[in-house]
Amino acid sequence: MESLLLPKEAGKFIAENSKDVFIVDEGVKKVAEMLFEKRNTKELDPTGWKLLHELNPQMMNEESINWVFVTDTLNFSFWSENDDNKCLIKYKGKLHSGFWSLCAAINRALDEGIPITSASYFANITLEQLRNVLSSDSDIPMPLIEERLRVLKEAGNVLLKKFDGSFLNCIKKSENNAQKLLMLVVENFPSYRDETVFQGKKVAFYKRAQILVADIWGLLEGKGYGLFHDIASLSMFADYRIPQALVYLGAMKYSQELMDKLKQGVLFQSGDCQEVEIRGCSIWCIELIMHRIRELGAQKNCVNKEINSILVDYYLWDYAKNHRKDMANVPIHRVRCIYY
Repeated sequence: MESLLLPKEAGKFIAENSKDVFIVDEGVKKVAEMLFEKRNTKELDPTGWKLLHELNPQMMNEESINWVFVTDTLNFSFWSENDDNKCLIKYKGKLHSGFWSLCAAINRALDEGIPITSASYFANITLEQLRNVLSSDSDIPMPLIEERLRVLKEAGNVLLKKFDGSFLNCIKKSENNAQKLLMLVVENFPSYRDETVFQGKKVAFYKRAQILVADIWGLLEGKGYGLFHDIASLSMFADYRIPQALVYLGAMKYSQELMDKLKQGVLFQSGDCQEVEIRGCSIWCIELIMHRIRELGAQKNCVNKEINSILVDYYLWDYAKNHRKDMANVPIHRVRCIYY
């Protein structure tokens, strides 16, 4: 088998060979124009990671770095069977769902004196202790609790063995290089190895590994250990929300066969051909949107060098959450796995 295609290369290859997912040029231009108009707002600024999300840590310190590591280690599979019946976690009087339910649970645990972001604690955490940390305030528990236990303990033991118990030490080894940090994460933490085979080629998506690097960049505001000179080399984070937004906005479309499956609620397996096409085409669609944004900037002589695929992903993810009811006619693709 040929060498591994990294996310951007993988996205291009998948998009060129996709049979059920298609990128729509006119939609790409439309989304690029929408984003270009927002180029100088906090929504497309690295500081937005903190300013727009109250549950994210606000302090640039080692404790916050380890918060990001734990959260992204557990950052997968939050979709619910029914929007009216889902896992909800209350924090400071407010109920949170989806990914934010995890953030709320981590913050709640820390407030209660549970050292959930300490490697010496979560490397040895029991199923009962994790159930307590992630306990839902609705009748629906957080999905995949046993898988979350496994990946958390695995990550904790690697941190203790190789990085003296702190993800900061892993960041230091990257020497301000986002791709080097990405590879350090993938090589040392098995649960981050989001790879599969498509038409005979090994392809990588690295959703959680890339978002971990990006979140560190956001937390540290691109300064100090978070000053990654190659941050724009990361792709978007191929999950189930961004494809939904791209289809809704007209930048992608699905074959009738695939759309029928999605509307029927078919459960895909990680690595299924159509699931790979959705994820890969989403990556390449965002790259084409970025290309168009750069073209617009050059034409109008107002290039914003800060805009990259990460910030576009953050914006569209928030957009999808905020327009969930509007997008109800575009179903997400359902997969239960540890990669996203």
